[in-house]
Amino acid sequence: MLLRRANELLTRTFRSPRSPQRRWKQLAHRIHAAALKLESKSDTDMRQVAAALRFRARSGEPLGSLLPEAFAAVVDASRRHLRLTHYPVQILGGIALHHGCIAEMQTGEGKTLVATLPVFLNGLRGFPIHVATANDYLAHRDANWMRPVYESLGLTVSAITGDMAPAERKAAYDCDITYGTAKEFGFDFLRDRLALRASGQSESPLFADSLTTSTILSLSSHSANDQQNSTAQRPTVQRQPLHFALIDEADSLLIDEARTPLIISGESGDHRTKEALFRWCATAAEKFNIGEHVSRDDDSGQFDLTPAGYRLVRSLPRPPLLNELPMSDITDGVVRASYVADSLKLDEHYVVKDGKVYIVDEYSGRVAEGRKWRNGVHQAVEARERIEITPLTTHSARITVQELFGQYERVSGMTGTAATAAHEFLGVYGLPVFRIPTRKPAKRKSLPVKILGTSAARWQAVAAEVKQQHGAGRPVLVGTRTIEQSQRLSALLADHGIEHELLNARNHAREAEIVAEAGQPSRVTVATNMAGRGTDIALSGDSEERGGLHVVCGELHAAARIDRQLIGRCARQGDPGSYRQFLSLEDDILKEGLDKLDLSQLQRRGEHSGNNLTTTLPHFVNAQRTVERRHEQDRELLLAHARHRANQLVQLGQNPWLDAAQD
Repeated sequence: MLLRRANELLTRTFRSPRSPQRRWKQLAHRIHAAALKLESKSDTDMRQVAAALRFRARSGEPLGSLLPEAFAAVVDASRRHLRLTHYPVQILGGIALHHGCIAEMQTGEGKTLVATLPVFLNGLRGFPIHVATANDYLAHRDANWMRPVYESLGLTVSAITGDMAPAERKAAYDCDITYGTAKEFGFDFLRDRLALRASGQSESPLFADSLTTSTILSLSSHSANDQQNSTAQRPTVQRQPLHFALIDEADSLLIDEARTPLIISGESGDHRTKEALFRWCATAAEKFNIGEHVSRDDDSGQFDLTPAGYRLVRSLPRPPLLNELPMSDITDGVVRASYVADSLKLDEHYVVKDGKVYIVDEYSGRVAEGRKWRNGVHQAVEARERIEITPLTTHSARITVQELFGQYERVSGMTGTAATAAHEFLGVYGLPVFRIPTRKPAKRKSLPVKILGTSAARWQAVAAEVKQQHGAGRPVLVGTRTIEQSQRLSALLADHGIEHELLNARNHAREAEIVAEAGQPSRVTVATNMAGRGTDIALSGDSEERGGLHVVCGELHAAARIDRQLIGRCARQGDPGSYRQFLSLEDDILKEGLDKLDLSQLQRRGEHSGNNLTTTLPHFVNAQRTVERRHEQDRELLLAHARHRANQLVQLGQNPWLDAAQD
């Protein structure tokens, strides 16, 4: 139903009498034809063409009128320097991106190449152009890969990565085009606000509003010497104002990570006393039982002590250091430790590596570098794992992803899975979704869903499926929801004598290597959903002849988009491929999306149905939709709160990212 509503929205948006869809398709074919006529020109001629486009753009000519010529120049440059061709559907994607859409393009359809079209066009005026990618590796790869196209047309390009010094960052931002992650762009934005305040300059979010278009155009046309002097004098690393952001994997950044603020912190309080509190609470929590000593609200997720719990806290012996603390700090610490013991699981929500706790992103399956739980939860996890406890921090600056991209004058994005979130993209960000057709007809086969009564039975069935496809010589990719599940399945496959590769947050450094070989005949890869983003599994000739990649979905995720990402690994660019989903009545999605009564009735029904459980599939779909709606409501509430907070602070003459960092 949700997908149907999204499709209806797309139909209303792009197939009305005033729809640009047909016009854009015709324009894409004209651009493709125009690019062919440029093949006879020399490289010198093309540099002159690009210089003329820059002059016209900086003289105030609308970018819309320059689009056909600029896109044709990029198509030609890609052919000359990368030996890659922009097909009409890719040009159509570029047109949609320039017009502020979320372009939904299937896996393998060349989103990285498509990005060069609107990025070059918007870079002609000299404004800062930021391309947000999923991780540092992709930012570095894409910038270097596309560099010959941009540089042949007179634009400079660089990438921001987490290990760069401030001087290197400033140099990277001084390029016409900067690739990087949303996290790096966001933290640099916050550090710049702090630097402006420290230098006594205005850090107001509204300072760019007073700049007219003509003023900005004159600023962008300064000489190289003027720009070098400006770079040396400014206290910020980013150039202002922020102009155009193109977001790769837009649903991941704008939806999945929308509830996670970016925070710059500083140390706070007496660490020795706090460390003693976390250690004692982690041990004491083992004596507290959910229901008897600690109450848990299943709807809100809130934990609290019962009267019996308060009595138990007071009766337990405590180290002398804790006598310095009020009883409220101690009871809060016990509640926090009880929450951690009950709700945060090793190898699902976090991993421990090199003596440190790293959060595992629920949607990407990757380690969330630099991210920590707030309000002492991270330290409570460290105490539970008996490793070094990091100091508590205060927040110096914070911004959400929604707020960050709201600072750009223009935003667009691309992803393989946007249609089911079309309502949210349009309602929250004002970005309509435009679905780009595939260049070749899809050959993906959907095999019947298998539903088992228990999780153990499901993984046995998955192992049998892998063994069958492996025996036929096909490459197989198995997706799991958690690290723990991937490791359990890995052990099961080993028992069956099936050689395989394991890809999860514990060995993410080998991701590119593992994915590069995943399309070889008889190759089996077990992965968390980190294999669904920013990767492309290419088939060998033998694999294609044997039916292509077979994808096994081990469990439904909290969002249907994540399942679609995994399925999208197979049958790319007209290749053959297939997929099958395996579910069980013990799956987390049922616990998260159904009430206790419905869940117990469903499980009792499963006990009397043997292996014939396919009729329970609607319950899985409904549970997933319930979870999706709940998360969407959470994001809407967060955005409403952020906007209200920002408006109040601006009215008081304060900065919404610095003066409300403790909220």
